[in-house]
Amino acid sequence: MKRLSVLSSALLLLGAAAFGQGLTQADRERGVTYLEQTRDGVVESVKGLSEAQMKFKAAPERWSVAETLEHIAKAEDFIFQNVTDQVMKAPAGPAGRDTAKIDAMVLAMIPDRSHKAQAPPPLVPTSSWTPAESLDHFLKSRAKTIAFLESTPDLREHAADSPLGQPLDAYEWLLFIGAHSERHTKQILEVKADPGFPKN
Repeated sequence: MKRLSVLSSALLLLGAAAFGQGLTQADRERGVTYLEQTRDGVVESVKGLSEAQMKFKAAPERWSVAETLEHIAKAEDFIFQNVTDQVMKAPAGPAGRDTAKIDAMVLAMIPDRSHKAQAPPPLVPTSSWTPAESLDHFLKSRAKTIAFLESTPDLREHAADSPLGQPLDAYEWLLFIGAHSERHTKQILEVKADPGFPKN
């Protein structure tokens, strides 16, 4: 009887561990696809732009395409480092988190340009890189982000506070990275749509 009880307890623990991990292969594939799509969106948004187009500002306080691209590249590193240094060392999120709902919230809220956000000082562009350097840096960093998502098993088992007012697990933080670049790709498109944007 005691042996049966121990076996039952072991099975329950295994079930809890599987539930705690909770990242399905479909989730992983969706995440990778999203990171690839948002990477391609950044590349397409700056393709073929001249130096004048890269440097154009719709207003003195607004960012140029070059500055926005630098911000995207710096943020990729900043958020990814937060995932590896902080989130992956944090405990699991609250029991019963609706991960599908929170995943969807990240994908809806972060790219939403109707809600303004202030970049933290380390992510404010300083023109320290050329646009080509920013893009190259971004592509290398995004490849690292995708590889991490593809190869890390316990992304649902760690969660940390976020700007959305609730903890995000590591997988959701990786979605956040893609959503952040989507948000600023929209910003680049806004600059390009300005009436004063140079023709070439």
